[in-house]
Amino acid sequence: MTVNKLYGICMLIMSGLIMACSNSFLAAGDPENVKPKTHEGIDYNAQQPETGDVTKQLELFRSKTENGDPDFGSKVLIFDDSMDMKKIQAALDAVHGQQKYNQFTAERYAFLFKPGKYSLTVNVDYYVQAAGLGMLPGDVVIAGAVQSKVVTRNNNVTTMFWRSAENMLVDARKKSYWAVSQAAPLRRMHIKNDLQFDMGGWASGGYLANSIVEGEAGSFTGQQWLTRNSRFDRWFGVNWNATFVGVENAPQDKWGDRPYTVIEETPIIREKPFLAIDKEGRYGVFVPDIEKDVKGVSWGNGREQGSFFSINEFYIAKPLVDSAATINAALKTGKHLLLTPGVYKTDEAIQVSNPHTIILGLGLATIMPQTGKPALLTADVDGIIVAGIIIDAGPVNSPVLFQMGKRGCANDHARHPATIHDVYCRVGGPAAASADICVEINSNNVIADHLWLWRADHGVDATWKDTRSKNGIIVNGDDVTIYGLFNEHFQEYQTLWNGERGETYFYQCEIPYDPPSQQQWSSGTTPGYAGYKVAAGVQQHKAFGLGIYSFFHNEMILENAIETPQGDGIEITHTVNFSARKGGIRHHLNGDGVSTYNLPAGARFYKWPGEGQ
Repeated sequence: MTVNKLYGICMLIMSGLIMACSNSFLAAGDPENVKPKTHEGIDYNAQQPETGDVTKQLELFRSKTENGDPDFGSKVLIFDDSMDMKKIQAALDAVHGQQKYNQFTAERYAFLFKPGKYSLTVNVDYYVQAAGLGMLPGDVVIAGAVQSKVVTRNNNVTTMFWRSAENMLVDARKKSYWAVSQAAPLRRMHIKNDLQFDMGGWASGGYLANSIVEGEAGSFTGQQWLTRNSRFDRWFGVNWNATFVGVENAPQDKWGDRPYTVIEETPIIREKPFLAIDKEGRYGVFVPDIEKDVKGVSWGNGREQGSFFSINEFYIAKPLVDSAATINAALKTGKHLLLTPGVYKTDEAIQVSNPHTIILGLGLATIMPQTGKPALLTADVDGIIVAGIIIDAGPVNSPVLFQMGKRGCANDHARHPATIHDVYCRVGGPAAASADICVEINSNNVIADHLWLWRADHGVDATWKDTRSKNGIIVNGDDVTIYGLFNEHFQEYQTLWNGERGETYFYQCEIPYDPPSQQQWSSGTTPGYAGYKVAAGVQQHKAFGLGIYSFFHNEMILENAIETPQGDGIEITHTVNFSARKGGIRHHLNGDGVSTYNLPAGARFYKWPGEGQ
C-alpha cells in the first residue's frame, strides 16, 4: 500500500474534561452535549405548521404569476429591491421565529432575491434556502447579514442542519456568522468581512464551496470542515479535520501539528446548477460546465462557462399537487424537474431515464417513499444532475433510497459524467423509518459534491430496533469522485466502495452510538464494521482527510476505522480517530495506528511510527 503522509490522530475526551487542541478548545463531557436532543427545552419533534401571523407576513412575497414570475408555489418568497425593506424584513423575521428550532417539521422555504441591493438581516434556519437570482454573486447585494446564528445550550450548533445560502454578495458591517454543522452549505457567496463557523460552543460542520471571503474564515470550536474552490485572506482553527481542495490562500498542510489536508487543485468538478434570471429577465437554470484541475472560484473573472436552460424546459412540481406518477409522466416527455419546497410522499420511485436530465430542488424539497419503493432511480445514461434535495426513508423499508444506474451497468460516462450536489438522505428523525441503503452509485464516472447520509441518532424512535439501515453509501461504479462525504450511524459499513479508481476528498463519519452488544455488531469475527471500507479486490483507490469517531452508549469496540486491500494503488492520506464515553476504536487502518480504546484521561495526538519525520 502506498501511504502518502498517512498519520493518525487518536483522541479521548473523558467526562468533564476541557481539551486544549490546536490553540482552540472543545467543551467536552457528556455526549448529550455533543448531540443535544432539545434546544432550551423546546421539543425537536413538535410539528409547528405555519401560523396565521406568518401567513399574513409572507403573503405579499409569495411566488405569483401576475408578477411575471413562474408559479413556484406558496413556500417560495421572491423579493426585489423596489419593495419595502421593512416589510421584507418582517417576512424574513416571521419565518425565522417559526423555523429557528423547527428541526423535524414539514415546512420548507426558499427566499429568492432578484438582482439588486437590499438592506436586510437574512437569518437562514431549518429548511430554508436563501439564494440570489443573479448570474453572478455580485448581482444580488445584501447590505447587512446572511447568517445562521441560533444556538443551543452551551452555544452548541452541532444540530444546525438542513439550510443553505447561495449566490449573493454580503456587504457585512461586521463579522459574519455561519454557525452550522452538516447539510448546511455556503456556495457562490462573496462575503466582505470575516466569517466564523461557530458561536463559541461545539460545532460539527460543514461545507464552503465556490466562495470568496474578504477576511479571515474558520472556526474556534469546529470539529471538521471542507472548503473547496474558494478564497479567503486567512484560515483559522478547526480541531480535528479540515480539508482544502483547490483553495486560494489555504493554510499549510501540517497534519499532526495542525489537522489540515491541502489538495492544490480540484481534479474534476461541476459546480452546482442554480436558478437565475438572465440579462433579458428570463427565469432559468444555469448549469456550469465540467472543469478539470482547477483552483479558486468559477466566477472570479466575471463570467462562467456553462449552459442556461429556460424555466419552460422544467416541470415545476408542487408537493400538494404532484405525485410520482405526474412527475414521471413529465420526465418521460423530456422535461427537467424543479421540485418546489415541501415533502413529496411518493408511492413509487421517481425515475429518470433521459440523458442530461436536471433534477433541482428548491428550499430543501424532500422526497419520502411510503410503500417500500426507492425514492429516486436514474438510468445509466450521460450527464444526469441531481441537486438540492433531502430524501427521507419512509414507514415501509426501502431496499435503496437513491440509486444511480442499475446494478451491473458498465457504460463509460467520462465525457459526460453525472453529478450530484447537496443531496441528504435521512433514515429516521421525523419518525421511525427504515431503508437498507441510502445511496447506491452503480454508474461510472459520477461526481458527487456534498452528501450527508444520516441514520438518526435522535428524534422519534431513534433506536437500534426502530430506525434500521445497513449502509449509508455503496459505490459499485468505477472512476467515482466524491467531495465532502458525511456519513453517520449506519448499522453495518457506513461506506462500502467496490468500484475501481474511486477518490474521496474529505470524509466525516460517526459510528452508530447504539449497538446493543458486540455480538450484534460484528462483521464475522471482527468487532464492529469499518467506517470506511474499500472492498477486497479493489486495485486503485484514493482518500484524503478522513475523520472517524465513536460515541458508544455501551462498551463496544470497533477494530478498524478504515479497511482496505493492500497494494501500491491504495492511498489513504490523513486520518483522525476520536472516541468518547465508552469503548473505542482499536486501529486506524488494517490493524495499524494507535488505539483510542481505554486511553487514560486526556487528549493525545499521535503520528504513525516512521511517517512524517
